[in-house]
Amino acid sequence: MTDPYPIEIDVQAVKSLRDTDEPFLLLDVRNPDEFETARIEGSHLIPMGELGDRLDELDAHKDGRIVVHCHHGGRSMQVTQALRSRGYDAAQNMVGGIDAWSQEIDASVPRY
Repeated sequence: MTDPYPIEIDVQAVKSLRDTDEPFLLLDVRNPDEFETARIEGSHLIPMGELGDRLDELDAHKDGRIVVHCHHGGRSMQVTQALRSRGYDAAQNMVGGIDAWSQEIDASVPRY
């Protein structure tokens, strides 16, 4: 049986989720200064270093899909794995992060 939520999702698939109004939380785990520089509309910021203290903010999404992103995909993969180990089975890492989003989906999102 295939995992309905593979651990990685590409930016094209995330755009498709948005376009079809599929319910999911877009979780940005970058630092606040990075979020100020560039952000994806509708994303929720919880910096990776604050996740342990702010995990309760994700309680409402425990049974739903959470797409995690950072700048290029490294930090978000760590957070995705941590969330999955805590029972967030539909947590997914957005491959390439906001940089890939800017290049492939929305050029108005600044690259840095």
